[in-house]
Amino acid sequence: MQAERSFVMSIAGFDPSGGAGLLADIKTFEQLKVQGLGICTAMTVQTELKFFDLQWRPIEEIVSEIDVLMNSYPVEALKIGIVKDAGFLNKIIKRIKLNNPEAKIVWDPVLKSTSEFSFFDLSTISQLKDMLEQIDLITPNYNEYKILQEAQLFENSCSVLIKGGHREDDRIGTDLLMENGKQISIQPNDTTSFYYPKHGSGCVLSSAIAGYLAKGENLETACRNGKQYIENFLTSNPTLLGFHS
Repeated sequence: MQAERSFVMSIAGFDPSGGAGLLADIKTFEQLKVQGLGICTAMTVQTELKFFDLQWRPIEEIVSEIDVLMNSYPVEALKIGIVKDAGFLNKIIKRIKLNNPEAKIVWDPVLKSTSEFSFFDLSTISQLKDMLEQIDLITPNYNEYKILQEAQLFENSCSVLIKGGHREDDRIGTDLLMENGKQISIQPNDTTSFYYPKHGSGCVLSSAIAGYLAKGENLETACRNGKQYIENFLTSNPTLLGFHS
């Protein structure tokens, strides 16, 4: 019997298919045996195949919920998913740090859905520079990294894990962790299995990393363990909705 678990929170969108966002994060936390908390940033209408609609929740409600949960539970790490713009993200980060300056923050910068639905207002992207210093890790895919890099956001900034699923070279699937001026290559653990595309794979990876950080792992180990988790997820079945166990 497990006496207690570390607390980890997801602040992300609600996907009714359960494949991405808040529901996928909570499934991941449970598999890692951490106590998952959740706050919804947006209500979406989508399946694993198509995106229909999105309604952003008021930021005042979100930061109020952060206060309630962080005052009630010792949250060690947080994963942030879709946010409307830089100002929206800034208010979330400030409220987290106000409640616990030591909490680890992982942001998965989802700029667009696979079906090209835009989440983040790119006209505010230059405002992210100061905010990134307060984040422990961001997890862009290669396309998202290029957009963020063009905005010159990574000088004296946070650690970055560039996901390898969208690479165009022969090292597809190899992630690159940039931490404290070092570049660490994280190779696939299993080179023999076929990786099926999955709805919400970026959400699952970032929440797995947050879960491992909440358990006290250092950043590189958390990223490597998260890599193992997402590989199991990607090989779980041939559909777009992956299994967590």
